Parts: sequence; C-alpha cells; structure tokens
Amino acid sequence: MTMTSSAPETATDGTAVPALELAGIDLHYGFVRALESVDFRVMPGEVVGLLGDNGAGKSTLLKVMSGAHRPSAGEIRVHGVTHTFQAPSDATTAGVQMVYQDLALVDAQDISTNLNLGREVLRRGPLGWLGFVDHKAMRRRSEAELDRLGVRTAPMTRPVAMLSGGQRQVVALARGAIRVNGEDRGILLLDEPTAALGYEQTRQVEALIRRMADQGIAIVLVTHNLPLCRDVADRYVVLNRGRKVADLPVAGTDPDHVVGWITGARPSMFPEADGAA
Repeated sequence: MTMTSSAPETATDGTAVPALELAGIDLHYGFVRALESVDFRVMPGEVVGLLGDNGAGKSTLLKVMSGAHRPSAGEIRVHGVTHTFQAPSDATTAGVQMVYQDLALVDAQDISTNLNLGREVLRRGPLGWLGFVDHKAMRRRSEAELDRLGVRTAPMTRPVAMLSGGQRQVVALARGAIRVNGEDRGILLLDEPTAALGYEQTRQVEALIRRMADQGIAIVLVTHNLPLCRDVADRYVVLNRGRKVADLPVAGTDPDHVVGWITGARPSMFPEADGAA
C-alpha cells in the first residue's frame, strides 16, 4: 500500500518540483550500512547518471526508488507527494517504472504482447467477458505508441526470442516508457541498459533514452559505461561506499574527476555530510 499526502506540483518560490526526490535515505542490514543519508533528485525530462564502483550502493538505491527495498530512514517524494513504498507495485502506481538488466520479457510471445503485458485489450462482447484478448487492437495500439517514441523495430508479430540483443533492449525500454508516458510524466529507472550490447545497438538505445527524456520522462541511468553516461545524461550523481560524493552537471565536468570520485581517489563534494556521519 502506498501512503500519500497532498503537495503542489510547483514549489512556493515558483521553482519546478522534481519528478522523483529522495531525502536522507538510510538503509541498514544489521550493522552493515548500505546507504547513508543519501539525497537524490531527478527533474522531468532529465537524465541522471547514477555512478559508482561495485558495492557503492547504486543498485540498492535503485531498489529503494522502485519499491523493492524499504529504507531504514528518509523520505521518497514523487512530483512533490510523499510516498511510502511497501512493494514495487506501489512505485508503479506512483509512476515509477523499473527496467531490469534481465529485461523481464516473455521470449515465446510476440512484441505486441510483451508491450501490453498487464494491460491487455479484451475483445468486445461475450468473448471479452470470457477473457479473450484482442490481438489486432493491441498491435494497432503498440504501433501507435512506438511511432510516438520514434522507435523502429521488428514486426509486432515477431516473437521476442527471434530478436537481437539491441531489439530486445529497445522493446523493454519502450514498454517502460509506454507505462509511464501518461498525463503525469513518469520516472524510468534503467539498470545497465547497454551492458550486453555492441556499438551500433548501444547507439540505438542511447537515441531512445534521449527521445524519452525529450518527451518529459525523468530517467535514472545506472551504468558502468562512462562514455554512454556522458553522451546521454544531463547530470552525474556518484556514490561511494553508500554515500553520495558528487552531484554535478555532465557539461563541463572533467571525466577524470568522475573516475576519481568513483574510485575514492578524489574527496567528496560533501565533506560536511561525511563528517556528520
């Protein structure tokens, strides 16, 4: 169950409200501190690259955002409204959609069916009452939605098992974008979307990420691919041992500095917070 409290879409000073905001997030497993006082925000239409070495807390923070983990302390706000996510379904209802590294596609089903999982179109009349699906209507809707995203892929009737790695990734990203691309622009969480792709397939995914952001979707991108992050992200957020150590625009930032924050060779931008901890 998700618990909400009313909040305005714009702040009282006229500034825009983040699509997703985390404040003071802690997550402890017994004596192990996975996350410590992490603040994070992503604006509508912004791509934020969430970076860090293995064990830095990236995946854990992503799971907090998606409702898979409940934080020990802190607040989660979606478009200014405070939420308590008890499960991933609560995050989905709030407009937060996760695209996992394994894509969660049904290989035996075609593209249209995968795009419509959980929101199938039933046939009219008695057949619909019995649960029969209108595949033609779903294909038409899928084609219209992909056209809006500017996506060109295989025919809607092709099974996912017959797609290339890049095509599979595009289908998974498009499904996430379709689910959050309603009137209240949603938030898309991407976990290593190009980890197993070649150069051309990676470029295709990069272009789709930017198109989704241009449509107002807020995107959080977890990746080890710094060139990808530099090409598509607007801002870097770097974690190191569960703490946020850097938060700054991609434009004008020295990539060597980013590597330094990831490895711990460069001091945190927030020494006061480290000292307080």
